[in-house]
Parts: sequence; structure tokens; C-alpha cells
Amino acid sequence: MGAQVAEGGSEVLWRPSAEAAEATGIAAFRRFANETQGLALADTDALWRWSVDEIGPFWRTLWRFCDIIGEPGTVDLVDGDRMPGARFFPEARLNFAENILRFAMAAPDAEAIVFRDESGFERRLTGGELVGRVGRLARHLQAQGLVAGDRVAAFVPNIPEAVIGALAAASIGCVWSSCSPDFGPQGVIDRFSQIAPRILITADGYRYGGKRFDSLARIAEVLPQIASVEQILVVPHLAERPDLAALPGAILLTDALAAQSPGPPTFARLPFDHPLYILFSSGTTGVPKCIVHRAGGVLLQHVKEHRLHSDVRPGDRVFYFTTCGWMMWNWLASALGCGATLLLWDGSPFHPTANALFDYAAAERCTLFGTSAKYLDACLKEGIEPARTHDLSALRVLCSTGSPLSPEGFDWVYRAVKSDLCLASISGGTDIVSCFMLGNPSGPVRRGEIQMRGLGLAVDAWDDEGRPVEHGRGELVCTRPFPVMPLGFWNDPDGARYRAAYFERYPNVWHHGDFVEIVTHTDSPAGVVVYGRSDAVLNPGGVRIGTAEIYRQVEKLPEILESVAIGQDWQGDVRVVLFVKLRPGAVFDDALVARLKRTIRENATPRHVPAKILAVADIPRTRSGKIVELAVRDVVHGRRVRNQEALANAEALALFADRPELAGD
Repeated sequence: MGAQVAEGGSEVLWRPSAEAAEATGIAAFRRFANETQGLALADTDALWRWSVDEIGPFWRTLWRFCDIIGEPGTVDLVDGDRMPGARFFPEARLNFAENILRFAMAAPDAEAIVFRDESGFERRLTGGELVGRVGRLARHLQAQGLVAGDRVAAFVPNIPEAVIGALAAASIGCVWSSCSPDFGPQGVIDRFSQIAPRILITADGYRYGGKRFDSLARIAEVLPQIASVEQILVVPHLAERPDLAALPGAILLTDALAAQSPGPPTFARLPFDHPLYILFSSGTTGVPKCIVHRAGGVLLQHVKEHRLHSDVRPGDRVFYFTTCGWMMWNWLASALGCGATLLLWDGSPFHPTANALFDYAAAERCTLFGTSAKYLDACLKEGIEPARTHDLSALRVLCSTGSPLSPEGFDWVYRAVKSDLCLASISGGTDIVSCFMLGNPSGPVRRGEIQMRGLGLAVDAWDDEGRPVEHGRGELVCTRPFPVMPLGFWNDPDGARYRAAYFERYPNVWHHGDFVEIVTHTDSPAGVVVYGRSDAVLNPGGVRIGTAEIYRQVEKLPEILESVAIGQDWQGDVRVVLFVKLRPGAVFDDALVARLKRTIRENATPRHVPAKILAVADIPRTRSGKIVELAVRDVVHGRRVRNQEALANAEALALFADRPELAGD
């Protein structure tokens, strides 16, 4: 359908037909809740309000709707007035892997995983093959003496063995943690040495940008610093029989699996709060925090997000461009639990051509395509139009995350990818291995807005005094407990670091650290606009400005590939400084600076206009693609940036140090 203007001036870019809206998973759940709970919820907005008013009944109803395997017990929630401290389903027993593998076990001949890398190398696993390999690896882990609670770590590209390893660990109650093989040695040590894994899985290498990279030499370098490792399992990814001389005592994963008996794993039914994953904060302000996530919470949250908010159905084919060091990998793997086929990709998204990912999506009849906002913006800048060149008729949902998707990014998707799909800008984080705000396939997509707050998540925007912001921007909070709050941080026995991270700003309320606006609508749930991290918010003259507001204007200009804005302490106040990375061939001159300032002033406010605009050759990012504004700010102020191993291009930080242009007016 064509664009239309909704209440408040928000432009509606897409709206499903009434029949399509009622056929979605979120509509089916609303009808199920009405039938089983004696409710009369008329629409998705009413469903969301019930889900946050009656959080215990909501999560139990979701358990029933999704037919979770296990025993929920008789109690939904205890200490529901405590954050942290609330406990969901304290009597429950379940196994995460059993639920994720249920469809693969029921349909052993159906395709479960498709893998392709940038070179065109391809592998396919049926449900039966996946379950069999999970079973063999689980038995190998048990043969090594691993028990529930032990850690299994992985240094692997986004290959099927990562999914196999995580599910094998979960089947026996071990805790899985992974990072991508592009991490430097110190980054691996900083992460894995804290959690003391007994088993370390590594691939022999990976491909990126047309090059091959060796992983075994890097593991040989880090191994002496991780004394807990008892065995290394090597995945033969680049070679059939890689040389293991650098890792004495290491064995090939294929040999380990071959030595075990066939058949599915035996699933250990464990408490709802049993640890499942350890994920790591980006760590650019210190050693990464080790965030421990509970099995039951991740399971319920992920099936909710897939089935209801992303409309994933049995037989769907789900792709997300991610590495094993980003929480979106964990999110992607869970789609198996909805009966979907996983489409895994490893390598550069622009190799061998800018259309590499869309080639893959078209060839595999992808139904959900997930990526980062920066990737979509790069496609816009490249001028590609897959709608003209690719058959994307199977595609129903496109997800974008990692940073706020610009209004122009929304426009590009509907113009250049597909006009009839649900564009789900989603936002959450490693902290909850899921989303606070995400898609609503039964409702309209508005330009520049996330469609709705997650069901069961009492998300709001608060001011500095802890009052809800009725109209305008505030701190993202969640005012009621939810089951995917972390169990805590590893090596934080009294919970002090955990409480300081999320609950000190507003006692008994989750404070996430994003700067957002809740936008109300009469025909759908409230939408959300994200303005960036609140700790990176600019404050010139005491006025709070989200960095995303500047980026949206700056990156409209064809000369600008990307940008980073910081606040520089200056003469008792703060002044805005903007750094821009230019497209090859573009010229940075006074005319461009004037045009940048004029564009910002005319489309934002005079306060958004930077006092200084400087060109840089590169902008530092985390390995999941997020611009590190705080690290740039620290460099500009002469402060040390710790744990630069967390960055994909730490060398770029030097471009911001001791800039003479920032020493004067």
C-alpha cells in the first residue's frame, strides 16, 4: 500500500491488510489470551497493556500458547515487587535445548540449517543430522566429566558447529559462551579467563573480505592465559584435516563426534533460572562484564519475539547477519524452536559484491532478513536496489538493529528492497539478550519509529527525577520485572556490580541507558524513537541532544559515509564536535562544512549544530558494529581507553587524539 500520514504527522509506510493482520502470531496469541483468560482484548495495544499489568498471567499464558516442553509449576512469580530479586516460575523444570530442537526431532528430514560463506562454500543439515550431532557432542562433553554449570567456550565463525555446540551444552546444563574469531588475543583472554571454561571449541580459521585467517595460532597464544581449559576441540572449517601441531592435545571435533554413539541427546530438566549463556559487554570502559542469562527467561523471551513480534512460522527461513560475538547470534539460533530453518552466513556482507546477502536471501527464499542499521545505510549509499534485481517474494519481515535506523533508511527499504513487508526496527541489548522494543506484524510501520514495546515489558521514558515523560524524550526504563533480566554478573558474589549497572539510577526500576521518546497513536500501540545511548547524550547549554538526531541529518549528504558526535568540555560548558568520514573522492572543504551546518540547523535545531566539524579517515566501532562515542570522547579529552581489544578497528582511535583544531575556539 502507499504511504499515508497518521495522527501526529507520523508517515505510515506500510500497513498489513485486515486479513493479513489477523493471520499473524501476535493476533493469534491475543485471541488465545481472550479465550483462556476470559478477556476481551480488542487489539494489540490492549494486549500490551494487559501483558504489563498482569505480568505473571501473561508469561504463563505465553508458556501455554507456545506449548513449552516442561513443567511450569503452580507459581508464576514471587517477589514481583523487587528488581532485582523477582523470580518467575520458581517451581518450573525445563530444558532449553529440548524446546529449541523439538521441530528438528519431529521432522528429521526437513532442512534445519543452511550455511554459506562469502566464497560460496555451502553446507546443509537436516533436522535429523542436527539432532544427531548435538547428541554426539553432548555425550562427548559428559565423557570428559562435564556436569551442569560447567562452562563451554567457543572461538568460532558463524558456522553450524556453533549452534550444535550451544545446544549440546544446554542439553546437559552446561553454560555456553562464544566470541567471534576476529577478536585479538587479549580480547579472548579478557572474556574467557573470567569464566574458566573446561572445554574450548575453535575453528581452524575463517574467511573475510576474500582472505583466509588462521585461528589456531591465535588460540595457541591465548591458551596459556586460560588455565581452566582441559580440552580443545577443533572444527575443520577451512581444511578437512587441519594441522594441530600448534595445539598439542587438541582433537578434531569430527573425531570426537565419530567416537560417540548415535542418537539424540538426553535432556536434563533443570530449574527455570539455571544458567544458559554468558554474554559479554562491549568492554570499552574496562574488562568486559560477564552477563549470565537464565535458560527459562531466554526461552520464553525468544519464542515470544520470534512467534509474536517477528511472525516466524514453521517452515520459515530466518537469516540474521551476525557473528558469534553478538547477542543476535543467540537470538537467531532460537528460531529453530519455532520450526524455522536457520540461514547462516559468515564473511563480509559486501564480498564478493554489494549484493552478497541479497543473493543469499533470494536463493534460499528467506522469509525474515535481519541485519544492522549501518548495513542498510551502507546499501543506500551504494545505491543498490535489490527489488529490481532479486526475487524477494518470500520475504515478509526485515529486522534492523545495532543502532537507530534513520528515516531515510526506512524509505530505502520500502523503495529499494520491497514495498510489502514489515520493517521491524528492534532495540534491546546484550544485557537482556533480546529486545525492549520491536516489531508488530499486525500493525502499521511508521517512518523513523520502532513499532511497539515488547509484550510483558513495562517500558517507559523517565526524566531525571524519575517521572514519566508524557511528551518528549527521556531515559529508557522498565518499571516491572521480566524473566530475561540477567541472573547477574559472573564473579559478582554480592550482586553489587549488577545492581550498579541497572538499578542505582532509579531504585527498583531497570535503567537501560538509552535516550528515547514514546510516541502514542490511536490506531496501534505506542511507537518508540531511539536517540542513542543516554551516556553519550550531548548537553550543550544544559539542553540534552541525542546523537542520532545529528547523524540522521548529516548522513543524508552523499559525501558522508558515517559520522560520530561527542560533547567536548569547553570553557565551563560543553560544545558539540562532529567527526565525519567521507565517501572516497569527496572533498572536505568550507563549502561542505557550511552545508552540513545548514542541513542540521534547518532539520533539527540551532543547538544541534556542531561547534566544530572535522574529517577523519575512519570511525572506531565495536565488533558488533556500534560506534563507540564514549571512547572517542575519552581520546579527545586525553583519557585512556581501556580494553581496546573490544574494538574492530582500535587503530582508528589515534585519529582523534591531540587534534589541534580542538585546542582553540
